[in-house]
Amino acid sequence: MATTTPTVGTTKPVSGLREFWFYFSVNRGAVIGLTVFTILLFVAIFAPLIAPHLPDAQYRDALLKPPIWDANSDPRFILGTDPVGRDILSRLIHGARYSLFIGFFVVIGALVVGVLLGVLAGYFRGWVDALIMRIMDIILAFPPLLLALVLVAILGPGLFNAMIAIALVLQPHFARLVRAAVMAEKNREYVTAAKLSGAGHFRLMLITILPNCLGPLIVQATLSFSNAILEAAALGFLGMGAQPPTPEWGTMLASAREFILKAPWVVTFPGLAILITVLAINLIGDGLRDALDPKLKRS
Repeated sequence: MATTTPTVGTTKPVSGLREFWFYFSVNRGAVIGLTVFTILLFVAIFAPLIAPHLPDAQYRDALLKPPIWDANSDPRFILGTDPVGRDILSRLIHGARYSLFIGFFVVIGALVVGVLLGVLAGYFRGWVDALIMRIMDIILAFPPLLLALVLVAILGPGLFNAMIAIALVLQPHFARLVRAAVMAEKNREYVTAAKLSGAGHFRLMLITILPNCLGPLIVQATLSFSNAILEAAALGFLGMGAQPPTPEWGTMLASAREFILKAPWVVTFPGLAILITVLAINLIGDGLRDALDPKLKRS
């Protein structure tokens, strides 16, 4: 008896990663943002090798030197120097380390706490949900920067305390997002099947339900990354974040604000660094939303 063999189509199934990149790359702004962020990450990692000078080295013979395209510039300092003779370019390069580290630390801290609280609230509901959500509502009732200032004032000025304060301010967004996603997923068929197979609460929450809520979480984490950099720069500018002589961009703005008219480059370049970094991360967030949202894919 003759046997028939199934014919193999000429088109190969598209892998999940390739499909993700297809929808992500359609957004040209997201690709540009990813390119800029990759360059910033490279600069942050290899800052000691790239920076032409030490970030805290002071050149007393070159105070407030303008950028290299100015007639009164010093060729040793491409972007000029600050009021105490430190190379601005070197401080910007090393400052990328602080800003990206702040973003990663804050997002990881806010993500872990927010996800745990959101999963508990959405899964158990009842008094657990009411207690957690009322606490989140109280935190969200305050302006983020004001609440971060109060927390830093209690903990004490400093970069680490500022990061803890920003993480506490941002984590309610993750908690509310995860709660809504868990409530939408907990009554689906695959969760019911897992319950019937004997899965416990821990497995249902963190292994069965949570992985299906990762799409919105990734987008929120990206946007929170840029918010963390902005909040840290604001706290540094107000003197409550990183303390001098740390080459953090907000601290650089604070130490140079009195020279904004005499030497505008000392505030222009740190401000541009913050602007470019936050814009690049927000563009990546838009691309992730386009690539991970099924509704946008269908459209």
